[in-house]
Amino acid sequence: MRQQGTESESRLGGERQREPKPPWLRIRLSSSPALAETRALMRELSLNTVCEEAACPNLSECWSKRHATVMILGRICTRACAFCNVATGLPDAVDASEPAHLAEAVSKLELAHVVITSVDRDDLADGGADQFAECIVAIRERTPETSIEVLTPDFRRKQRALERVVDAAPDVFNHNLETVPSLYKRVRPGADYRHSLALLARARSLRPGLFTKSGIMVGLGETRSEVLALMDDLRAAEVDFITIGQYLRPTPRHTAVQRYVEPTEFDEYADAAREKGFLLAASSPLTRSSHHAGDDFRRLQAARVALAGQA
Repeated sequence: MRQQGTESESRLGGERQREPKPPWLRIRLSSSPALAETRALMRELSLNTVCEEAACPNLSECWSKRHATVMILGRICTRACAFCNVATGLPDAVDASEPAHLAEAVSKLELAHVVITSVDRDDLADGGADQFAECIVAIRERTPETSIEVLTPDFRRKQRALERVVDAAPDVFNHNLETVPSLYKRVRPGADYRHSLALLARARSLRPGLFTKSGIMVGLGETRSEVLALMDDLRAAEVDFITIGQYLRPTPRHTAVQRYVEPTEFDEYADAAREKGFLLAASSPLTRSSHHAGDDFRRLQAARVALAGQA
């Protein structure tokens, strides 16, 4: 999930009224030598991160632990989602040196797990699938012990793009639904809920041992029943892992926060997800797709082993 924010705005008496964030969303920023080293390495190798481009609230925590989610295929997205802080416009040419630079960063940071995401590249015939695959291959060659998670766009109208990515054998395939279907036209224009569900289902069918994952934001105006129905749709697509976090408005130009969801509601969503059969559910106000991804991958592996032992 690529979002951050400051305050929500609501209409009271015809005027826009600022509402301060609740205490559980107030983040204490920190700095450390590791954070500075991670930032310097990204600059040195000309790599972009969704942590910065999407203004993630967990940046200082993750970078202090040498965790970063690399955003390939440039900094400019061909779509304009109402929640996302990544710039929209005409993208740059694909950087052929990016896979090698990414593999070098993974090696220097000594990453046990890496997450690779990207902007949408509707301008490319393959939607950027080849670059994803090349990055996976480069990392496997340089640090074969590193587990790899991809967080891909939807590859709409891009034939065999998904196959190209899955054939490169990532350990986790993630594609975020972002929100419930009734809010797609407002929140995620250019995307299609059913297509995204089918993408996740097909990824699993192409490589049965692959872990699949998807995430949503809440606080956009969805109802509880819609969230539970979305969970059912993901389980029907055999998705293993769901992440649920609070939407935070990046700028006044983006869609407004409708409400701040209480921490207890996030706990209830996590309980519901487990009851519905997800191997893993991460649900909290500050949950993001890639937050604690390495630890979550190990938990996914353990959960699958435990489930197999019960069979």
